[in-house]
Amino acid sequence: MNLTELNGIATAMVVSGKGILAADESSGTIKKRFDAIGVESTETNRRDYREMLFRCKDAMSQYISGVILYDETIWQNAADGTPLIKLIEQSGAIPGIKVDEGTQALPMCPGELVTVGLDKLAERLKKYYERGARFAKWRGVIDIGSGMPSMTAISVNAHALARYAALCQAAQIVPIVEPEVLMDGDHDIDRCYEVTSRVLNKTFQELRVQRVALEGMVLKPNMAISGKKCAKQASVEEVAEKTIRLLRACVPAAVPGIAFLSGGQSDEEATAHLNAMHKLGPLPWGLTFSYGRALQAAPQKAWSGKAENVAAGQRAFSHRARMNGLASKGEWQSSLEQKAA
Repeated sequence: MNLTELNGIATAMVVSGKGILAADESSGTIKKRFDAIGVESTETNRRDYREMLFRCKDAMSQYISGVILYDETIWQNAADGTPLIKLIEQSGAIPGIKVDEGTQALPMCPGELVTVGLDKLAERLKKYYERGARFAKWRGVIDIGSGMPSMTAISVNAHALARYAALCQAAQIVPIVEPEVLMDGDHDIDRCYEVTSRVLNKTFQELRVQRVALEGMVLKPNMAISGKKCAKQASVEEVAEKTIRLLRACVPAAVPGIAFLSGGQSDEEATAHLNAMHKLGPLPWGLTFSYGRALQAAPQKAWSGKAENVAAGQRAFSHRARMNGLASKGEWQSSLEQKAA
């Protein structure tokens, strides 16, 4: 393992003003997104959609540091035969790959899940590295509910994340470690804070047990935020203050950077929260975005599967990428959204 190289990649992934595009939707998830805009989820349509994003030069070169790909996408070629991974490299962004294989029910823990995919991961990582991937992603899912999460769910998901991270570093690939506490429930921000604190502490304990070099990884956590069904939604300022307090308490300064997931927030909410956090600096790690839906909902709608809408889709993508790029430096203002609209 060359830690200097891993640290260089991790640092580049969270560089100020840029963030990570999560274009790693599974076949099931992209079908849902396409259904919403009336587009059939065929291999060609999925390729055309992602090619539209990767060819968006101003967004990709100015605001995107890396792209997380799905297994199908990393092997696909653009319409002109250029490998999609090459389009990402040509823009100056770093290609990455989602390597978990989804979730399964966790035995003896009703309603809870464990992420799978460690079997044969070492061989898969070798192939992805040869293809050009320089970082990977694995998502653990923790739900808040009645009697949830159990210590079992937190432990097994933290253990799997740490094993995955160690395998990545052994393959000279930077692991994005993503323990996601879902915002689907009716819990308040303080309950989210408490659960996320337990999850992060257990995850870093397991990372140390597995001898993962913290300098060669990126953390992708949720923000401390109210559940979607909670009657009292925390303000932008409260989300920022509590998230930063949580991260300072749980995330060692050796970690080069933190790239948030959007987790079901609206486009503008995800941007506003990240921006507000940068007002609370200086921070010991790079702090940026690794958004999927919050970067892509607008371009998907503008594109709607039509070749004549590619330019409109790219404009929408450029706008969201720029807004989040500004937020990752604390320079975003809501008036910039109005101007674009």
